Amino acid sequence: MSTMAATPKNPPSHEPDPIPWWDADLGAYLSRLESQRGLSEHTVAAYRRDLTQFFRHAEGRGLDSLAGIDRTSIRMFLAHLDGEGYARRSVARKISAIRAFLSDGVRRGMLSANPADGIARPKSRRTLPKALTQRAATSLLEAIDGDDPKSLRDRAILETLYATGLRVSELASLTMEGTVGLDRLAVEGKGGRHRIIPLGAQARIAIDRYVRAGRPLLLDERPTDALWVGARGVPMSPRTLRRTVRDRAGTFPHALRHSFATHLLERGADLTSVQQLLGHVELGTTQIYTSVTRHHMRATYERSHPRA
Repeated sequence: MSTMAATPKNPPSHEPDPIPWWDADLGAYLSRLESQRGLSEHTVAAYRRDLTQFFRHAEGRGLDSLAGIDRTSIRMFLAHLDGEGYARRSVARKISAIRAFLSDGVRRGMLSANPADGIARPKSRRTLPKALTQRAATSLLEAIDGDDPKSLRDRAILETLYATGLRVSELASLTMEGTVGLDRLAVEGKGGRHRIIPLGAQARIAIDRYVRAGRPLLLDERPTDALWVGARGVPMSPRTLRRTVRDRAGTFPHALRHSFATHLLERGADLTSVQQLLGHVELGTTQIYTSVTRHHMRATYERSHPRA
């Protein structure tokens, strides 16, 4: 019985995918954002995702160069996002990324004009931060009263968040040398910006108890200068800190940051001081808290004014 020789199959192609026409310009732009403007790795990654999404959509419409980008291609991209059901906030972020990239191209002589100029960002509803009441914040902190290492650590974590309004990434970066025995913290925030934040008495007491009686048992003789360590002596990441706060407080670290700002304003702090403590670049970012405290100001007025 004769057998037919097997027909050899074509070997799989190992040719690399062609490099997109926008790759070099986008890479150079992102490098400048990181080195010159000091943007965080997370922010640069968001720029990369948003701009890559735009370029791929433009390429699908036949564009093959930066010079081919016009107002119509941007509006078509926005129509695509709307059809896909993107939230207004996400669309606004993507427009900002496109406009900033094209403005950079104009400054560098790659484009004669920015086609994104004049394209309005969709207005998004500004949600108010969810802050705890002053009584709820106090009860939350005092409920963690155990003497075991984790309880001492978690009480110190929550006391520090409420006393300083730190972002969770800033909290995770605290060190023994930069915290223990000090009444203020030197923090590097977003964009490499530094600020000094007072550390209240209750937070200092909680940190001292944790460092003396809790941290050595968690550390298990593993050397690290990180202030917060987990059960295996490993420095706690922002993700681990979020989970710890959620498990202890039923909320997330940002709620304590909001509570910090709200309670300062309720007790008479001026907006500019709160802006500096939070590390906000623009005062307008901090002004959202004036809406949060409006009910408190009304109650104070009705209680205090003789003809209210």
